[in-house]
Amino acid sequence: MSTEHPTSAHKAQGVGARVRRKEDARHLHGKGNFVADMSMPGLSEVAFLRSPLAHARIVGASIPDGVRAAVVLRQDMADSLDIVAESTLPTYQLSAQPPLASGKVRFVGEPMAMAFAPTRALAEDIVEQIQIDLDDLPVYASAPAAEAATGTFVHDEWTSNLFMTLHADRDFDTWAAKADRVVKRTVDLSRQCMVPMEGKAVLAYWDFQADQLVVVSATQVPHMIRTILADCLKLPQDQVRVISPDVGGAFGYKCVLQQEELCIAWLAKTHKRPFRFIEDRREHLIAGANSREHSYDMTAYVDKRGKLLALDAVITIDGGAYSVWPFTAGLEPGQAIGNLPGPYDFRGYRCVTKCVATNKPGFVPYRGVARTGVCFAIELTMDAIAREVGREPWEVRKENLVPADAMPYVNVTNKHLDSGDYGASLAKAMEMLQFDQLRERQKAGEADGRLLGIGIATYTEQSAHGTSVFAAWGTPLIPGFDSATVRITPDGGLEMRVGVHSHGQGMETTFAQIAHEILGIDIARTKLIHGDTGQTPFSTGTYASRSMVMSGGAVSVACKKLAPRVLAIGAHLLGTDVSTVSLADGRVVGPEGTSVSIGDVANAWYLRPHLLPADVDTGGLEVTAGYKPKVDTGAFTYATHAAVVAVDTDTGDVEILDYVVVEDCGTMINPMVVEGQTYGGIAQGIGTALYEETPYDENGQPLASTLADYVLPGAVEVPTIRMHHFETKSPHTEFGAKGMGEGGAIAPPAVIFNAVNDALRCIGAAEVTRTPLSPRRLLQAIEDGPGPDPLVITLPIRQTVNVA
Repeated sequence: MSTEHPTSAHKAQGVGARVRRKEDARHLHGKGNFVADMSMPGLSEVAFLRSPLAHARIVGASIPDGVRAAVVLRQDMADSLDIVAESTLPTYQLSAQPPLASGKVRFVGEPMAMAFAPTRALAEDIVEQIQIDLDDLPVYASAPAAEAATGTFVHDEWTSNLFMTLHADRDFDTWAAKADRVVKRTVDLSRQCMVPMEGKAVLAYWDFQADQLVVVSATQVPHMIRTILADCLKLPQDQVRVISPDVGGAFGYKCVLQQEELCIAWLAKTHKRPFRFIEDRREHLIAGANSREHSYDMTAYVDKRGKLLALDAVITIDGGAYSVWPFTAGLEPGQAIGNLPGPYDFRGYRCVTKCVATNKPGFVPYRGVARTGVCFAIELTMDAIAREVGREPWEVRKENLVPADAMPYVNVTNKHLDSGDYGASLAKAMEMLQFDQLRERQKAGEADGRLLGIGIATYTEQSAHGTSVFAAWGTPLIPGFDSATVRITPDGGLEMRVGVHSHGQGMETTFAQIAHEILGIDIARTKLIHGDTGQTPFSTGTYASRSMVMSGGAVSVACKKLAPRVLAIGAHLLGTDVSTVSLADGRVVGPEGTSVSIGDVANAWYLRPHLLPADVDTGGLEVTAGYKPKVDTGAFTYATHAAVVAVDTDTGDVEILDYVVVEDCGTMINPMVVEGQTYGGIAQGIGTALYEETPYDENGQPLASTLADYVLPGAVEVPTIRMHHFETKSPHTEFGAKGMGEGGAIAPPAVIFNAVNDALRCIGAAEVTRTPLSPRRLLQAIEDGPGPDPLVITLPIRQTVNVA
């Protein structure tokens, strides 16, 4: 993997430095501390009995007397509430998710009972002795089947199987009437799982000294989990502490309250001793959570050159059985309807988005929430437009992208695109690919008979969106200010406390770089404390590419407030006026090169107060500050991805020969961390494009229950990735940084499908428009030809009539 980046004269450790991640040392030496690594006296392991049916009434339960004391059913948890994710969105139907199934089961794998024992194996032996009697109900294994239902619904009290329907219409009829041509496409993304290295993991116990329930969970959002656990267990929040230790990947899977978290917490509260649950891979693939299953009916109204004038879309999302807390089933529809226009400049828009309840696990936010789907839909449509008007796909995109001189730009869905040059990223990607030479090579043909294809996609990533955006989505918990506490230790080190939590983002390093940029303290002397509600200020947590902007911004503000206190004490120690001193390399530097270290300043505050000035700030060397950008509608990262593929028409194999990225996430705190995040996201995007799928049969039975069935990309499937960075600062954030953690996963499906369709054009194959692009689907497209002609409509030339 290679990177191109403009030269910069950044400090060795500050903002912009390529500092190796501090946290990697412990992980590379096997010294990480994960939930599964923990042990304590009297720990019981928990196993769950899961439903074998997708939809059924629970009519009875039989448990042998010898194990009844170690078994829990829903009726045993009368003092626990169901998980209810409320929403203010119109048409929203509320679902209540019980910690253990109550009344009926709604998907295969839903937990019906739990058992505990000294080991997981013994707990599973007990589970095998539990008998739950089930009566079948109609199964809705697809969104169309669920929409068509007229009697029994997924939730008995509902009037249909729709979680909600959202509508948008902005000047659609006006602009659509001006079109010369209409291009239609239907594109689909299959259901898939997140598959982090570590699945769900939770351990809970009662701390008698603090009189607290302590829940140790592999979560992205410890403060939010404390909030909802306290509610569900009817405890005051000061009696609940959530600790998130090292987390082995999450990708959104761990930013909601899981049923198992509530169950384990209830056991610890009830029995006042420790319990633990570790999800196995089969549980994850069957029942953990699903995402990505979107269907798009796209109709683009364009002029003769391919300029998009209006877009009409119907988006159907298969949301599974339950609305998850706190983001609800409204998150994906809200993101989809708002982000479908992407980086494009057009003024007519009509969209209907439906989220349908089915007998599958509930939808959980997955890296690139909805934006992977909307990018897939709009970018395949852009290529279709280019084919219809006889132009290169990059030319049509250039015609339609928001121009740099229009920034900041408010688009057709009221997204405030803050900064950037989308067209430049497209041009740079074409240059890196050597596009013209590739077209010549494509015409000449490959020596091995494979077909060459070129694909591109440009996208925006709304990151760090805050209060106003989430309030519009109607979620029960709205993010506001993130806070950070910074404290200089008596020997001159620095402690930072933040409410977000890292699950691979490198925060221990990048937050230290922000502090170093302001205070100059060596990052080796800087410690980040996070993931513990008992020790950190409140934050809604790590999701939506928000942590660097929000908590990183809070660290920046807190350090800036701390710096004058350090300077005042340092100036007094130097016997000079504060106006003559500055901070440099961890020292207070005065006239003529005199200086004292921050350690000397700290020593005076903590240990030698007789040396302090009379007017010293009594707040000392500790500051807590809250932060959110003044414009909280998001900082917009963007990128262009482009790829070259070779398609074997005999086997259906697709090989990625080249992959380039031109990205702009504003000021990069650490370019190496940015690149690592992007590489990882692209690997996941390749999985979405070519390999990963969770299919269900008509009975709602999952057909991919092991890693023999659920295929993931490995090292040999991820190509060499060439990357170039722009740095267009956001005008709204500290240091001009933008979030970018999800971006790498957004574009690859669109890029790869566009490249394959480009390769197949010459043989008249049908377009491939459903993920993943398996050999079977590719060969079927070749067999099905011809291409998209029946879906293209040419309108008559408009006539203008002047009326006096």
